[in-house]
Amino acid sequence: MRYLFKPIRLLIAVVFLLLLGPAFVVFSGEVDLSTPWSEANHDRVGIAPNPAENPEAIFQVYGARTYNWRGAFAVHTWIAVKPENATSYTRLEVIGWRQYRGLPVISATTGWPDRNWFGSKPEIYYELRGSEAQHLIPRVIEAAQSYPYPEEYEAWPGPNSNTFTAHVLRQLPEINVDLPPTAIGKDYLDESNHFIASAPSNTGVQISFYGVIGAILSRSEGIEINLLGLNFGLDPDNLALRLPGIGKIGFIDDTVTTAN
Repeated sequence: MRYLFKPIRLLIAVVFLLLLGPAFVVFSGEVDLSTPWSEANHDRVGIAPNPAENPEAIFQVYGARTYNWRGAFAVHTWIAVKPENATSYTRLEVIGWRQYRGLPVISATTGWPDRNWFGSKPEIYYELRGSEAQHLIPRVIEAAQSYPYPEEYEAWPGPNSNTFTAHVLRQLPEINVDLPPTAIGKDYLDESNHFIASAPSNTGVQISFYGVIGAILSRSEGIEINLLGLNFGLDPDNLALRLPGIGKIGFIDDTVTTAN
């Protein structure tokens, strides 16, 4: 019997390490556990260029901590596009509550894409401007329309908002967006693609069993292991660690900005 204790102790140690990051996020105060959702801040933070002053086409990818305690584990991601000379942005994302109202989970709204997500400040993961963005935008819309789970939503392990963002990015092989390890659901793959696909960054490959267990090997994500939806790994490209809850800790800023 004593031989059984070794794998049990190892499992307990792994679970402890996986939960250490989310616990740190909670105690650091980064996640607001007290504000009701109806009172949460949705002000914009000034990342998105003003369309009135920037006629060029723009493509952006954003993320922000999810609401309440879930923010200790995960971010919510979305995509924004603005065609050339457009007067507003279109924001593309999957929102879970739409399912409960009998609506498709995919949401396409106009307005500022850089608003706080229920009190959480957004970050920009990628931006492309100019003629390259203009040529890309119709393919972004087409990729969003091809999302295979328009009527489904599961916060864990997916499909969810991050599954949607990853799906769109995989349809744009020339785009390299490194979604953070806290984008739970980005790794959701099922039998329709034989549990194998390109990494969301399009710089490698991943295997995943319904987003519960899997791995990525790529230039951008590096080596990332997914266990119960929590990701951890090593990113040599940016000299970074990829940790559950905390996200990506590195020495190189890998936010991609391309202007034409």
